[in-house]
Amino acid sequence: MGRALVLLTILASGLWAQTDLTELKDLLAEALSNSPEIAAAQKRYEASRQRPSQISTLPDPMFSPGYNSSGRPWPGAGLGTDVTSNIGVMVSQEIPFPGKRKLAGDMAVKEAEAEWQQYQQTKLGVVFRIEQAYFRRAYAFAAVDVLGRNLDLLHRFLKITEDRYSVGKAAQQDVFKAQTQIAILETKRLQLEREKRARAAEINSLVNRAPGSPLGRPADLVAKDLPVGLQDLYVSARANSPMLHRDEKMIQRAEVAVNLARKEYYPDFTLNGGYYNMGGMPPMYMFRADFKIPLYYFRKQRAAVTEQSQNLAQSRKTYEATNQDLHFRIQDEYLMAETASQLVKLYDKAVIPQASLALESSLSSYETGSIDFLSVLMNYTTVVDYQMNYYEELQNFYLALVRLEEMTGRPLVQ
Repeated sequence: MGRALVLLTILASGLWAQTDLTELKDLLAEALSNSPEIAAAQKRYEASRQRPSQISTLPDPMFSPGYNSSGRPWPGAGLGTDVTSNIGVMVSQEIPFPGKRKLAGDMAVKEAEAEWQQYQQTKLGVVFRIEQAYFRRAYAFAAVDVLGRNLDLLHRFLKITEDRYSVGKAAQQDVFKAQTQIAILETKRLQLEREKRARAAEINSLVNRAPGSPLGRPADLVAKDLPVGLQDLYVSARANSPMLHRDEKMIQRAEVAVNLARKEYYPDFTLNGGYYNMGGMPPMYMFRADFKIPLYYFRKQRAAVTEQSQNLAQSRKTYEATNQDLHFRIQDEYLMAETASQLVKLYDKAVIPQASLALESSLSSYETGSIDFLSVLMNYTTVVDYQMNYYEELQNFYLALVRLEEMTGRPLVQ
């Protein structure tokens, strides 16, 4: 009985003391400062801000120097003697119909505002990926600790079995089964060690560190309650979601595009002015206005209005689809977090303690020879599975929270 209590004390011991922890908030701050993906999105937004003034400005004027000669092809031939000979300059300025430039500028403004929302979504996406990698790495560390403690217990259990086998109280196959179980746990630990290294590489990539940079252990996964209700998440998504806001901006952009397409029914025009030196004769001046006539409006302008109207309808339906999908995903992840939280409490308060008591009882009975090896091994693997499940559900809880953060723009983990 005393040996069983010692083994169970090892099994139920807390996590080993950890040093050199890597805090999530430090990684997030580093990523927001150094991430090339975020920097690229920011530059796209800054570039888009330069378009409205370009589009709403008048087209560049045309400056046209030239000459007309009489009798000879070179400049000045016949100048002052022939009324058709002159040297002069003409300036032309194309002017869109009033209102078109403002609408084009407004449309570019909406595109820039949509790029801003895309920039915000990029930041949320990077934060989500870092948090996801961080919590998966934290799970891998916790799971390795569980396997380490249970491997130590299993080695002690193997020693008991070998001692019993040496005096003829246990079968040789019991020793082999214990050794097999040790090998199985070792394979799981190797997989988890690979996961730790893979997630460390992912985090280094996201925060723009050199490959192979050292990364401390993440903070332990701690059970906690859901910090917010489902309806509050819906409200936060409506207020903060870059996906929804981007679709709203695209609707506004499409509305302006429809008005601009309607303006194309009205003609643009070009003003031309010129001065010509006639030599000894009085100088000649010229002014002309050229108008574009939308003669083929039934094939061009009308089709353009229809096209932009369809784009507007598409933008509205896209917003509706995004909103519906967002609400579904929020509810799905909320239920995931809620279920994981309940399972964590159940494993912690009932399942693991009861399974540990069953193992304690079977270990005591095994030492006295009143129970077979297979029953003890089954109780042992059950405890290991439940402890692993406990941390898997903790991982699921935190992963659901970070996905909710990405969709709602509301901090839930920190």
